Amino acid sequence: MQKTLKKLFMLSALALSASDISTSAISATSYANDGVITDESRNRTIPINITLPSNNAKCTEQVKCPVALINAGYGISHNKYTFASNAFNQHGYLTIAVAHELKSDPDLNREQPYLTTRMGNWHRGVVTLKFLVNELSSKYPAYDFTKLTLFGHSNGGDISALYGSIYPNEVSTIITLDHRRMLIPRNKNIRVLTLRGSDYPADANVLLNDSELNKFPVTQIMIEKSRHNDMYDGGPKWLVDRMSKEVEGFLDSKS
Repeated sequence: MQKTLKKLFMLSALALSASDISTSAISATSYANDGVITDESRNRTIPINITLPSNNAKCTEQVKCPVALINAGYGISHNKYTFASNAFNQHGYLTIAVAHELKSDPDLNREQPYLTTRMGNWHRGVVTLKFLVNELSSKYPAYDFTKLTLFGHSNGGDISALYGSIYPNEVSTIITLDHRRMLIPRNKNIRVLTLRGSDYPADANVLLNDSELNKFPVTQIMIEKSRHNDMYDGGPKWLVDRMSKEVEGFLDSKS
């Protein structure tokens, strides 16, 4: 396991170096609550949807409220996880739902091993998230962009897990819906909840074994009779309700 993680982090460092993620290379021309931000360094438009916390939240520059980045599953709109954004908003979070895939992007690689063949896709997502953090932190000074919560379904969960592995000091919490390729960070300072579908297994070493679960603040919950592709707003009501309940309970346990 340690050798696998070490190799993975080496690949991550090389890929990010090639992508030039430095703050000095990042600029934007626009942003909106429901629209797009343009990363001029990559000539890339990024569709986003920003929602504010409920009215009872008191967010100031002195006492900042938390931030959650919502990363959609491949082929699903970033606006189709309102059950999650609602849960975050009710707990005082600013949420930023991010569309990672554009029509001009190459298709997601379907060949094994995914830790290699999909790394480019995940790194593009990490670069996008880092750009958004750098750009929006100055636009929303009453919110804490230094201890992020990352939420992601499927491929969006893989992106979230990779971001947490590369920038562990900037992440406090990761919540994934049945991501299956990228290893969950083994970090005592990052709380993790992963809700598992029952129709497909995760790849080797993605999830923690019993020994690791005793060492790290990770909660893994299998939802019986749930399907990977249903874990969004468009899934059956009982599943959306169950996911909402689990996310809300996890956020409650942090307070």
